Amino acid sequence: MKNPLQFILKRELSVESIVLAVSLYASLVFNAAFWKQTAATGIFTGASGVWTAIVLFVVITALHYFILLLLSNRWSLKVVVPLVLMISAAAAYFTSHYTVYIDGDMIRNVLNTDQKESREVITAGMVGNIIFLGLLPSIFIVLLKVKKPPVLRSFLKRLAVLAVTAAVILGAIFSSYQSVSSMMRNHKPLRYLVTPANFLAGTAGVFLKDTRKAPRQTLGKDAVSTRSRGEKPRLIVLVIGETVRTQNWGLNGYARQTTPELAKINPISFADVSSCGTATETSLPCMFTPWGRGDLDLKRIKNSESFLHVLNRAGVQTMWIDNQSGCKGVCADLPFESIQQVTAATDHCTVDAGCYDMELLSRLKAYLPTAGTKDAIVVLHQLGNHGPSYYKRSPPAAKVFLPECVSDELSDCSTQEIINGYDNAIVASDAFLASTIKYLETLTDRDAGMIYISDHGESLGESGLFLHGMPYAIAPKTQTSVPMFMWFSQGFAKDRGINETCLRERAKKPASHDNLFHSVIGLMQVRTAEYVADRDVLKGCESTP
Repeated sequence: MKNPLQFILKRELSVESIVLAVSLYASLVFNAAFWKQTAATGIFTGASGVWTAIVLFVVITALHYFILLLLSNRWSLKVVVPLVLMISAAAAYFTSHYTVYIDGDMIRNVLNTDQKESREVITAGMVGNIIFLGLLPSIFIVLLKVKKPPVLRSFLKRLAVLAVTAAVILGAIFSSYQSVSSMMRNHKPLRYLVTPANFLAGTAGVFLKDTRKAPRQTLGKDAVSTRSRGEKPRLIVLVIGETVRTQNWGLNGYARQTTPELAKINPISFADVSSCGTATETSLPCMFTPWGRGDLDLKRIKNSESFLHVLNRAGVQTMWIDNQSGCKGVCADLPFESIQQVTAATDHCTVDAGCYDMELLSRLKAYLPTAGTKDAIVVLHQLGNHGPSYYKRSPPAAKVFLPECVSDELSDCSTQEIINGYDNAIVASDAFLASTIKYLETLTDRDAGMIYISDHGESLGESGLFLHGMPYAIAPKTQTSVPMFMWFSQGFAKDRGINETCLRERAKKPASHDNLFHSVIGLMQVRTAEYVADRDVLKGCESTP
């Protein structure tokens, strides 16, 4: 009896038959998360449910067959299919282990992830998935012999096969239209779990939207400072937190005191703040522009200047100090310093592991003497609680909740260990933030204020979800509810006429990233048509116009 493997490798196979086999493989192997989440809706219950499952399997397989046929021919097959298999294996790992939904925003996050972040998510489990489910089948595909029919006959055959495949998709859907249409209407995000269609469609969408070059929109051409010359220079330190959710924020009533040092200072903490997005790639640019979530247009936001440019145009000195993967265009053409590339060890940095956020304070102290005598704003962009390696975000002194998860593979840890590591990272941020405020209190040549706001939250296993980046429409509050607080020196509060009692009452009401642009512009007393008073959280709580 002949060896089946040798038999297959000796035969010449058509592109269509190879792609069909790959499509069946994808439906069976790469879509565990989709089948699990779809089954949880109850749609597969009873005899009609079994038929719906069969229909969905046919539709998904045919859909992948159609897409891969468009991308593959006898010349491209052995490049396209292995590439799709390898990426699908990685995507399947994330969708099944973390219930990560892969859409355009997630693709943007992946494309903008730096080397350091990439190393933390490349775990042994992910590598194993890629090798066994992606690489080995890819090697097999490369070894296959592919038929090479005449070009015209191949083209006509391909058109016919594509037409039949489209008919199969439509026919299958209509055979169970009520169930399938109901699922698509009530559980739309499930489509982001269908692999590899999710990342193929997401990548195509990002390419079509983001590669269209558009001139950067100028904001605040009319911007002028209304401050009088000779007044004491004003400084705002704006700290952008990373992946901190309000549910674990001590100042907002969390059962654990994760912010003990800030609690002693008692800044003005906002209790109900929602983010613009569920990932840095969306939230960061959004919070620096005047439109916000209510009028969300990602293309416009990404091609727009930020309030840093508006302030700079009005004569305010700006500086961005970064312990993350950049400012996402927010500080384009403005002063910028990254502390990600460490060439020599310091008190808070190592060459291999990078820097704890406390190094941002060291850089702030080094920068301010060079800032001159203008009003100034300095943005400190934290590494914060960036996961899944939460344990790497806190130095030994901040590890008060033990045992903590000390693996990049969250499945190796209990839920409590994951939470402990996450909370320890907040404790480290608390120490950094409190130390920064204490430093600002010592300044005698400037009136200082500080605003802290996180970019988005995080899921820590609730409902089987981990990390962040879910489509906003279905994202849980753990990913969209973020902490924010304000602190002002006595000189700043007096000069700006801030009524602290009034502002603390305002802080009990809902706020969002949409308020940041207008609140900062208002604090710095810059006049521009871009400013909307109703979005300024300090409006009505200050006496100086």
